[in-house]
Parts: sequence; structure tokens; C-alpha cells
Amino acid sequence: MTDHGITTSDVKKAHKAFQTNEPRDLFYRAATVLVDLALRRPTSLTVAEALAVLLQTWNKAYYQYHRKFDNAHFAKIERLLSKNQRGLARYRKMAIDRLHNREGPDVAKLFHAFESVLGPVGAAKALHLLAPRLFPIWDRTIAKAYGLALRKAGSNGDRYWQFVLKSKEQCIELKRDDRGRKDPLKAIDEYNYCKYTKKWIL
Repeated sequence: MTDHGITTSDVKKAHKAFQTNEPRDLFYRAATVLVDLALRRPTSLTVAEALAVLLQTWNKAYYQYHRKFDNAHFAKIERLLSKNQRGLARYRKMAIDRLHNREGPDVAKLFHAFESVLGPVGAAKALHLLAPRLFPIWDRTIAKAYGLALRKAGSNGDRYWQFVLKSKEQCIELKRDDRGRKDPLKAIDEYNYCKYTKKWIL
């Protein structure tokens, strides 16, 4: 895989570009809060409903061209979350820089399950919301830039694991450069999105 080292200067530049050009960050922050509330159950909103807030905004193209977000699809999301509830609860407590290589098969399997319902991009976004300190976000352009071009839905679990490992290296690097940083995965996502998806930075 091509080296993709990221410096503190890189993420600061990306963050500035992201704040200037990307209004959808509001949906990310809202969905993050809603998922957290739903998981702690002080609200009538379900986790599936909270995820839907982000999926129908940040993953709009998937529902425009590949699949309708109807009651049947929503029911599949609910079953997906129910079936993987225990593993997701464990992963929510984990940080990517502490992730052990032995988790590879389980992460690939979990991604496969989510990908079969949400597609490869929606799967990464949903997993990130459910475990924001562990699972990185990608899209097709980002995956290709990292030498992990997406294939047919259902066959990208191993690629996602490789992306997780690379993101782990980047997070460790950033935390070494900036010991006070608490959100390395969000910073890396902004960098990847600004550099590869939107080309707002060089």
C-alpha cells in the first residue's frame, strides 16, 4: 500500500478547508449526538433512526441510484444492528491506536454484514458513528487513493481492514506529534475528504 503519512500541519490545513467549504458537518455532529443518545436510551429515538439521519445525507447518492430508503430497508438496518449488538458495544469502547491485529477477521466480517445492507461507503460511515474512535470513514475516491479500490459490494471486508490498519498508523503518528489531540480519526477523515474527494487541498 502507498505510504500516506499525515502531519499535524496537514490536518490543520484540511480542517480549515473543511469548515470553509463543507456545510454537511452539521449532519455529522447531529447524528453523532443522536446515536449516543439512542444507545444510552434516554430518548424514544432508536439507533437505526439516528443512523438514518446521516445515511440519508452523507450517503445520498447510494439511495438515489442504488437502493430506496423504504420501510423494508429500514427493517434490514434494525436487524443488522440487533444481530451485531454485542460486538458493536465492545467496539464502541475501543480506540483505533489500541486495536490488535487479531481483530482483523472479526472487523472484516462485521464490515461485510454492514456492506450487504448499506453498501461499502455507507457501511464505513455507519460503523464510524457506532464506534467513532475505532472505525474510519472512506468513500470510493479515498479507497482508490489508498490503493484499495472498491469492488463489488460484499467483497470489500479485507480492504476495509487494510484501511483500518493504515488509519491506525496515521492516528498513532498524529498523537505522537500532537499529544493533546482527542479526535484523530475525525481529523484524518477531514483530511482524506478534502484532499482526495474534493481536492480542496494539495
